[in-house]
Amino acid sequence: MRQPLFFVIYSMKHFFLFAVLFTGSSLTAQTNLPKPTPQQLAWHDMEFYLFMHFGPNTFTDLEWGKGNEKEEVFNPTNLDCEQWCRVAKAAGATGIIITAKHHDGFCLWPSKFSKHTVRESKWKNGKGDVLKELSAACKKYGLKFGVYISPWDRNHPDYGTEKYNDVFVNMMKEIFTNYGPIWELWWDGANGEGPNGKKQVYDWHRFEKTVRKLSPNTIVFSDIGPDARWCGNEDGIAGTTNWNMLDTAGFARGAGAPRQDTLNAGNVNGKSWIPAECDVSIRPGWFYHKAEDSKVKTPEQLFDLYLKSVGRAANLLLNVPPDGRGLITSYDSAALVGFKNLRLKNLTHDIFKNANTYHLFHGILKKAPAVSDGNVKTVELISEAVQQSVGVELKLKKNEQINCIVLNEDLLKGQHCSKFKLLLFNSKDELVKEMYGTTIGKKRIITFPAVSINTIELTIEEQKGVTGISEMQAYLIDEKLIEK
Repeated sequence: MRQPLFFVIYSMKHFFLFAVLFTGSSLTAQTNLPKPTPQQLAWHDMEFYLFMHFGPNTFTDLEWGKGNEKEEVFNPTNLDCEQWCRVAKAAGATGIIITAKHHDGFCLWPSKFSKHTVRESKWKNGKGDVLKELSAACKKYGLKFGVYISPWDRNHPDYGTEKYNDVFVNMMKEIFTNYGPIWELWWDGANGEGPNGKKQVYDWHRFEKTVRKLSPNTIVFSDIGPDARWCGNEDGIAGTTNWNMLDTAGFARGAGAPRQDTLNAGNVNGKSWIPAECDVSIRPGWFYHKAEDSKVKTPEQLFDLYLKSVGRAANLLLNVPPDGRGLITSYDSAALVGFKNLRLKNLTHDIFKNANTYHLFHGILKKAPAVSDGNVKTVELISEAVQQSVGVELKLKKNEQINCIVLNEDLLKGQHCSKFKLLLFNSKDELVKEMYGTTIGKKRIITFPAVSINTIELTIEEQKGVTGISEMQAYLIDEKLIEK
């Protein structure tokens, strides 16, 4: 026998929240669902930011440095971190994560715990500090500052011994103390041989404890979080089903991580809130290579990645590598500006913004506050015997062409929708299109060939607990941009 349903509309300061709630014993079993921390909620709002792979590989044309590169090879004579930030702002990005130390062990700051750093390079006669310049530039331009630091070190003589865990901890202390606040810390799980031929046994528990003590608000990324997870591929694509939850018991970073398909979709009943981040490069490689100047992704390709990452409730981390001058090239910046223009042109005018909103309950429609008009009202609708699903309907007075619907699930109390249905009707009440989906999450973007309709009906068919829809929007985007 189905449990009763409650359909509640909450109003917040800037949006309305539609909720569908199963009651009874089944709900009791779901009351301890994982929820995001305030820091994770803020991270979800970031949506899109830049990765920057930069170091000796930029000058040697390698992807993975060997660790024996001469320090003087690093010499970005025109380095301008403010140019990086101007490009990031022009792209609509919200932050930058820099490879402070890649697998080759070269440090972009003058670390006291390594002799393979900018201090030993020709750049600025050894007085340069990339982290200092980028941290200051990010503050100036209102961007979040993040750091990638690989635990693998193909240069450090202590790698492969217990001493190296001390080295890595001390390096993190330097970074957090001298260049904070660090918004996101990116841990690569790679673990190869060092210069002595040995592999390191990483003390991950100590590493994590160090970060939490130094900077409790920092989002820590790795295969298994604890705050954000890898999406399982380097193509920038999240799963069409994408849960923000993940089970980490019995797994480890790197080779011991969950299967890639699990990382891509998350775990429906995962015990920890560890949402997906999609990393991908704007070029075929991660570091700058002149031969790839003609292979930069087009604005249209970047928009498609946006649909398959942010549009599937993940965050998009797009790598844009500076060249040997220390600048982002015109090829990359043009693509980024074009990408932003596509988003502005196609995802700004919400055709259903002023639509009438109705409760859909037992097949009966009742007027409700508009989803996105900003009014502050609270409406509750309670039934003790529900035999049908509950949803919400948006209705215009006349037909309009649309080919894109955006749904936002309120995550304050967790992620709950596991199956939804969208029905599109025209002004004659004829069903024009029927679509189904699974998870919604922070943002779900559904694209399809354009149809002429006046009504969008959303029904939550299966859920884990209270499903809150904070926004519903509809657009007419360029047909060439529909998800492939």
